[in-house]
Amino acid sequence: MADDESQYTIKEGDYVVLKRGDIFKAVQIQPRKKVIFEKQWFFLDNAVGHLYSSTFEIVSGGTLQPQKLRGTESSTDAKEAGTDNRNIVDDGKSQKLTRDDIETLKEKGLKGQEIIQQLIKNSSTFRGKTEYAQDKYIKKKKKKYENTVTILKPSCRILAMMYHGREPGKICHLRYDTLAQMLTLANIHAGSKVLVFETCAGLVLGAVMERMGGYGSVIQMYPGGGPVRAGVESFGFPANFHDMLHEFPICHVNSLLAGTLDTTAKDPTAVTDEKQSSMVAEEQQSQSGLEHQGSPEEWLRETNNSDDIGQDQEQKQKEKRKEAKAEEKKVKLEKKRKKLAAAADLLKGRDADGLVIASRFHPCPVLMGLLKFLSPSRPFVVYSQYKEPLIECYTKLKEHGGAVSLRLTDTWLRHYQVLPNRTHPLLLMSGGGGYLLSGTTVTMDGAKPAGSQRAEEPAAKRPKLTHTEG
Repeated sequence: MADDESQYTIKEGDYVVLKRGDIFKAVQIQPRKKVIFEKQWFFLDNAVGHLYSSTFEIVSGGTLQPQKLRGTESSTDAKEAGTDNRNIVDDGKSQKLTRDDIETLKEKGLKGQEIIQQLIKNSSTFRGKTEYAQDKYIKKKKKKYENTVTILKPSCRILAMMYHGREPGKICHLRYDTLAQMLTLANIHAGSKVLVFETCAGLVLGAVMERMGGYGSVIQMYPGGGPVRAGVESFGFPANFHDMLHEFPICHVNSLLAGTLDTTAKDPTAVTDEKQSSMVAEEQQSQSGLEHQGSPEEWLRETNNSDDIGQDQEQKQKEKRKEAKAEEKKVKLEKKRKKLAAAADLLKGRDADGLVIASRFHPCPVLMGLLKFLSPSRPFVVYSQYKEPLIECYTKLKEHGGAVSLRLTDTWLRHYQVLPNRTHPLLLMSGGGGYLLSGTTVTMDGAKPAGSQRAEEPAAKRPKLTHTEG
C-alpha cells in the first residue's frame, strides 16, 4: 500500500506539470530552485509530500501553502439578483478602484478573494448584471488576482495539451485527441515491439512508452545526429522504462535491409578527429622545437625563467585534458556502437508489431522503408498536418500492395460548456488536428504482380476522407 500511495505523492526530483486555468508548464522539483510561471516566481519545496492535483497558494517570499477549501458562499455572497445587461456600457468607468489602489491592497496583504470582494463592491455595474454575467465576472477576476497553482502528475494527455497550447509548432500541431487515436490505431500495448519515427519533441515516443508500461521494446528511428527526447523527460519515467528504449538512425535503414551494415566498425568521425589531434600535436611539438633554437646562453636563460616553467606546466595540463576528452569520446562512441548493434539485432528479424510515424518530413519514403520491418497483419499509422502527403502515401500503397484496410481520416473536436440552463458549444475551438493514414500489413507471397492486378482491377482511386467527431 505504501508503494501505491507514493505514486500519488509529490517527491523531490519528480517531473510535474504546473496548471493555472488553461496554462500548463512542465518542471522538475529541485530544492531551492526558483520557478517562474505566469509572471510569478516561487519555490516548489513545500509541495513535497502532498498529493498530486493539490492546489497551492503563493504567499510572500515565493512560498507555497496548501489552499484551504472554501465553501461556495464566499463567491456567491456578493451576488445579487440582477436584471439584464441592456443598459450596461463598457466604457471603462464602472470600476472605482484604480490600478494603484489594487496594488496598495496587495501591499496590505489582502489575498485574491478579498481583492475580488473589493472590486465587486466598487463596481457600479455589477448589481445590474444578470446572474450569469456576475458569475462570469467573478471567474474572470479570480483568474487574474488569485495567486494559486495546481501541481499535476505528467501524463500523455496533459503534456499534449501543454505543447498544443504553448508551442504547437514543436509537435507539428498534433492535438491530444489525434494522439489518442494514433495509439489506438497502432494497437500499442504492453509486450509489443513498436517502431516510432517522430519529430514531435519526443511527445509521441513518450506516449507510446506510457501506454506500454515498461514492457516490450520501442525502437526510435531518428534523423540527424541523434534522437530528440525532450518530451520523454517530462513524463518522468522510472529507470526500467528506459531499458526498453532503443535507437536506430534512419540513414542506415537501406544498408540494414541490404545486409551491408557493419556494426563493428568505428565511427568515421572518430578517425578524422584522431588524425586532426595528431596533426595538432605534431604542430605544437614543431613550434616548441623552433622556440628553443638559438645559442646555449639564450636557452639557459629561457629554462631558468619561471614564466616559461609555468607555461610548460599549463601546456601539460592542456594535453592531459585533451587526453581525457579523447578517452571520454572513445567511451561514448563504443556505447553508441553497442546501442546501434542492439537495435539492428531487433530490426533484423523484421517482426515488429506496430509502426507510428509523426514528423515534419514527407512520410512517403519513410513509410515505404519502415513497413518492411513489420510482421504480416500488423497495424501502422502515419500522422501529417496536411492531407496531401498522406494521399500520396495512400496511392503508393495501393500500387505496391502489402497493405489493406487503408483509411485516411481527420478528427473534428469541439468542447461544450455544460452548466444549468446554459449548455452550448464554446465559441473558440481548434481549427484542425491533422490527418491520419492507418492500415494493416499483409504478406505478398503468392500474390499476383502489381501490373496484372491493375489490369484486372480498376486503378487505385483517390482516398475518401473520413471525418471523425470528437
